[in-house]
Amino acid sequence: MSTTEPAVPPGRGTPRRPAGGPATVVTPAVLRGWPLPPPGEDKHARGQLLVVGGDESTPGAVRLAGEAALRAGAGKLQIATAAGHAPTLAVAVPEAAVHGLEVAAAGRLDPSAVGEVVALADRVDVLLLGSGFSDVAASVRLLEALLPRVTASTVLDALASAYLTEHPRGLLHLDSRAVLCVNPTELARTAHREDREVQADPLGTAREVAARSGVVVLCGGSEKHVADPDGRGWVVQGGGPGLGVSGSGDVQAGIVAGLLARGAEPAQAAVWGAQLHARAGERLAHEVGTVGYLAREIPAQVPAALAEIG
Repeated sequence: MSTTEPAVPPGRGTPRRPAGGPATVVTPAVLRGWPLPPPGEDKHARGQLLVVGGDESTPGAVRLAGEAALRAGAGKLQIATAAGHAPTLAVAVPEAAVHGLEVAAAGRLDPSAVGEVVALADRVDVLLLGSGFSDVAASVRLLEALLPRVTASTVLDALASAYLTEHPRGLLHLDSRAVLCVNPTELARTAHREDREVQADPLGTAREVAARSGVVVLCGGSEKHVADPDGRGWVVQGGGPGLGVSGSGDVQAGIVAGLLARGAEPAQAAVWGAQLHARAGERLAHEVGTVGYLAREIPAQVPAALAEIG
């Protein structure tokens, strides 16, 4: 993998030093004091979102992310994924325009498809990358070709974080209009830390990455931690062990991207998204059981969780 960082335009995107200090514990009252933008009158007012991800073995990930974004209030959805799955996915998610992308021999999205993705991304408000990526090296190759050309607000999910591992300053041209959604292991890799260091201080590690790369960091786990490049930090408690299920992270990233699309600022989208994901898990734990519900069931809980906050 390359270690050469994309050029950063002079005078733009300089990361701010972390301020440190205690994190704000997120409660409904905190969120009511930080209300989301009004939803608007139609789909155009709630923003356009493009989800790029999946390979030949993981088309369901982009479905989970896209549906979660719509449940969070995004107005228009497009999905770009492996060409062989595009027709089926278009039927499974009739609310979305689905675009098929070329895949390489191993079934991963081919970097040759970048031109098409850039053309699509130029017409949307938010770009979500990484749902269903299953190979670190392939992810980095694709994103090296794509991200320096992106201007839309961006969410990097899961293995897409490997781009920032190799190119810590690679998103500075977005001027802090990016969110990184990771689990503790992915955060450790991005920060070049050991897992035990992240376990000991997840918020501190998230703040380091946020300040270095100019992105909002949302790290999941038994507690969720959010760090802004300016040093602010939040902790979201609750959610329960049932959220530790395959596909749950794709849903959380989709919620964050949907909130960005409807006009939330990046830190607000991450904090609200983390809380909504946690509350959706609690609602399902009450209805289904502490564990055993599926990631596909989480998005349908998001509108009710939003309504509970008010």
